[in-house]
Amino acid sequence: MADFPKIIFCDIGGVLLSNGWGHIARQHAAIKFNVDYNEMDYLHDFIFNTYEIGSITLDEYLDVVVFNKPRNFTRNSIKDFMFEQSVELPGMLAWLKEWKLQNNHVRIIAINNEGRELNNYRVKKFKLHECFDAFVSSCEVGMRKPDPGIFRLALGVAHAEAGDCLYFDDRPILAEAARKLGINAYHHQSFEKTKEILLSC
Repeated sequence: MADFPKIIFCDIGGVLLSNGWGHIARQHAAIKFNVDYNEMDYLHDFIFNTYEIGSITLDEYLDVVVFNKPRNFTRNSIKDFMFEQSVELPGMLAWLKEWKLQNNHVRIIAINNEGRELNNYRVKKFKLHECFDAFVSSCEVGMRKPDPGIFRLALGVAHAEAGDCLYFDDRPILAEAARKLGINAYHHQSFEKTKEILLSC
C-alpha cells in the first residue's frame, strides 16, 4: 500500500491479551474447583456462542455450564477466577498504546468475540481505551466472527473502504474471513512480526 491505511482493525484475545476463557483456562478451573472438565467443556460449547453475542448474561452462562448441580464453591469465586485468567501478552499492548500516541491520525478499532462481563472487565482492567478508538464487540452487536456481518459493520462504523484497512487476528481462519471482504488481513503470530508490518506501512 502506498499510503498508510486509514484504519487498523485488531482482535484482542491472542493478540494483546490472553484468551480470557479459552480451553486452557477452563481446564485450570476444572482442576481448581473439582469440576468434571469433559462435562463442563461440552456444556460450554453448547452455550458459549449465545453468551458471546450478548443474548445471555454471565450468570446465565454459569447456570448451564457450572451451577447445573450443587457446588461447594460460590458463584463469585469462579467469576473472580475467570477474570483473573486475563493477562497482558508480552510487548504488543504497551507498544501499540505508545505507537498510537505518536500516530494519532490513525484510528484503531477492536473487532472481538467476547461476552459482555468479560469484555467490560478487560477494557477497564487493561485501559484499552488508550489504544482503541472504538469497539465492535460480539456481545454488543449480536454477531461474532467469522460472520462477515461483523466485519461489514466495523467498516460501516469506520466509514472506510475495506482496502484502506488492516486487520490482525491470532486465528488464521478469522483473518481469512476478513480477507474475503477485501480487508488487508494478517495472521498475528508474534509481537515482532505484527510490529514489523505496522512499521513498514
